[in-house]
Amino acid sequence: MHRIRTILLLFLALLLPVPAGAAERHAPAEPGELDMQHYLFGHVGDAYEWHITTVNGHPVSIPLPCIVFDGGLHVFFSNRMEENGYTLNDDGKLVNAATGKRPVDISITKNVFSLILSSILLVVLVLLTARWYRRHDAMKEAPRGFAGLMEMLITMVTDDIIKEGVGKDYEKYAPYLLTAFFFIFLNNLLGIVPFFPGGANLTGNIAVTLFLAVCTFLAVNLFGNKHYYKDIFWPEVPTWLKVPLPLMPLIEIIGMFTKPFSLMVRLFANILAGHIMLLGVVAVVFLTAKLGPVLNGSMTVISVLFGVFMDILELLVAFIQAYVFTMLSSVFIGLSRMEPEHETEIKTTK
Repeated sequence: MHRIRTILLLFLALLLPVPAGAAERHAPAEPGELDMQHYLFGHVGDAYEWHITTVNGHPVSIPLPCIVFDGGLHVFFSNRMEENGYTLNDDGKLVNAATGKRPVDISITKNVFSLILSSILLVVLVLLTARWYRRHDAMKEAPRGFAGLMEMLITMVTDDIIKEGVGKDYEKYAPYLLTAFFFIFLNNLLGIVPFFPGGANLTGNIAVTLFLAVCTFLAVNLFGNKHYYKDIFWPEVPTWLKVPLPLMPLIEIIGMFTKPFSLMVRLFANILAGHIMLLGVVAVVFLTAKLGPVLNGSMTVISVLFGVFMDILELLVAFIQAYVFTMLSSVFIGLSRMEPEHETEIKTTK
């Protein structure tokens, strides 16, 4: 799977125009040609509006509220941006049209709006599941339908991931880990849906994966026991590896940060790559438009079939990435709660 992603991404990289210099702006595509850079990164990037479709060359979008601090609080919708003295720079960021400087921007962008929608949806799903248990006796009646599906997923994540990874006291960490699993899984699924309210690249945004990784980092290091910190600052290795040069403690401290860093990059890279692959497959239809009806028609059929295959594959990836993030977070938390072997043996003997 990863090899296929790499090959396709390399192929798409060849289609992207290479700028002549670092400071040179990207030249717009000729009329009638597909601008691959704008097409790909316009779909996976953030925006101040939610693009729905294009009708007769006119984009149909949902304007989102812009909230900026620039000599005071300014609130306006993105379709009124120019009227309020603001515009977008080359990076797609909101700037003051007169000064060209960026204000303090806390606007509700496409990713923020998607985050709000998915959070509300997740809360609703949890409350619907809880309502079934309030109205039924789970000891006498097995849940069916949606409640049964949620119970299956929750039981699977709790027993196969959290309990196995964390070990004892896993109940304290289950709420966070279950929330992380369903949040990632839900947003991965919404990212595959090509129409509103889906299509946002939320879990493919490194700011979101950074926040999730920081949450795991805090859970590991705030609740780690004394043995965990002893292994970091005074590990059981030859003394010359600890003093006078603290080589092993330095390596262990770096490891504290590389673990959440790997969580952040793995989720971000896999989801972003999946979206770009799907967009690249669809782009083949437009890239071959000038090659004649025979070649364009045959490539369109291949593109559609391969696109359906990739969409099904992304359903599997959506679950796997949520599973892997939760599993690794559980393992990292479990490693911070481990006890020395001799203490474990004494407790077992007693």
